[in-house]
Amino acid sequence: MITTRGDFVSPRFDLSPEVLIATYYDQELLEEPRSIIVSDVSAETICDLALKENVAMVICGGIEEQHYQFLTWKKITVIDSVIGPYTEVLQLAMNNTLKSGMILPGATSKEVAS
Repeated sequence: MITTRGDFVSPRFDLSPEVLIATYYDQELLEEPRSIIVSDVSAETICDLALKENVAMVICGGIEEQHYQFLTWKKITVIDSVIGPYTEVLQLAMNNTLKSGMILPGATSKEVAS
């Protein structure tokens, strides 16, 4: 699951209007990623969605410590403080090279400042 805003990883987990859910195996997508509009934008809603969708990994920008701890307690890997276009972020995640704190070259100054 990647929290998104437009074509980029959302700068804040709790203000993400949309999430992208992708299923992959052996560095290949198994199906077209699904985009879900978050009706009630909040960290709790996104955490609940992650549990309902049975995700193994959450990729996001900034996330509050309590939500980070909750997700990791539920055995969900959290890669946070990521800035950049979600398509590139997804590719790095599938290649197992995405790390917390990564700022990708495709990130615009507007997205970094948000």
